Amino acid sequence: MIRWADFAALCKRELELCAATEGETVVVLSQGDDRLDYADAFLTAARDLGAYAYNLRLSEIGTTLGSSGITSVGVNPLARNPAALRALQEADLVIDLVFLLWSKEQIAIQASGTRMLMVIEPVDLLARMFPTREQKERVQISAELLAKAKTLRLTNPAGSDVTYQLGAYPVIPEWGFAETRGRWDSWPGGFAFTGGADDGVDGRLVVDRGDILVAPFNTYVSEPIELTIEHGVVTDIRGGHDAELLQDYLDEFDDPRGYACSHIGWGVNENARWSHRASRTEGFGQEARAFYGNVMFALGPNQELGGSNDTPAHIDIPMRGCSVYLDDEPVIVDGRFTIPELQVSTVRATRSVRSR
Repeated sequence: MIRWADFAALCKRELELCAATEGETVVVLSQGDDRLDYADAFLTAARDLGAYAYNLRLSEIGTTLGSSGITSVGVNPLARNPAALRALQEADLVIDLVFLLWSKEQIAIQASGTRMLMVIEPVDLLARMFPTREQKERVQISAELLAKAKTLRLTNPAGSDVTYQLGAYPVIPEWGFAETRGRWDSWPGGFAFTGGADDGVDGRLVVDRGDILVAPFNTYVSEPIELTIEHGVVTDIRGGHDAELLQDYLDEFDDPRGYACSHIGWGVNENARWSHRASRTEGFGQEARAFYGNVMFALGPNQELGGSNDTPAHIDIPMRGCSVYLDDEPVIVDGRFTIPELQVSTVRATRSVRSR
């Protein structure tokens, strides 16, 4: 366990990475009784740096209460509270303990020039995966590679072969801190992603045993799930129990946009553990998304990328042991980076161990 005082010191280091300075206004956004210890730690840290800081605490109970996880995205109490939204737009830095990701309100706050940092992961994870300048460099290199490419091809030993037509959407780099005007990031960060053209994703994706269905399931896949993708939309889901769960989850929204391909990218955080979700389900699953060499496939909204799909149905699926080719050039082969600048000598082995 990390002591509160140590966590407050860690929050101060994070705020320093976010370029929080004397005289700036730092607003911590919270709701109900959720993460009030986080709010207190950030307020203490901000005041130590000479910033004007306060907690904007919403009374409504939202999507991230306690350890219940995320069941839908884009819906939050700010939509019914324009005064609170205006206050956040006037801040220099907002610490989001509520989960505004994939929402119109987050986009509006960023558009005002406010920096934003989302923090909803467990404290021990925030400490272990604390962002570094080296991580930022790897994320930046990843983003540059994605931005230059016209196509991304994803394969894995289970039979996946999917091609994305790139260029329609920007690349989102998450290195773990928000230090420039209008930037959004999340602590701990450690990955980069983009999206294919709305009708430009085609192929067969096989989610293999051991891959992760993040929120709302927070489970490891026990038997393969086969997705058929045509013109950017999943048209067929086959498999066993896990496939049925995924199908039922998407169906409950009664929104065909939930079947649209959202983002695609990879993780570069060498301190993330693939096994973490087996014992802990709190937070948003950033560790699953960021672990070194994973490829994250997603369905649902794309407004974070500037698109028009704002469906609340969203599923991220970090996958191990994949290969990624940008314009037919390998970047990841069997879960290992081929680009020297992305390689970390001290990283744990991330190759899949499959049962025979």
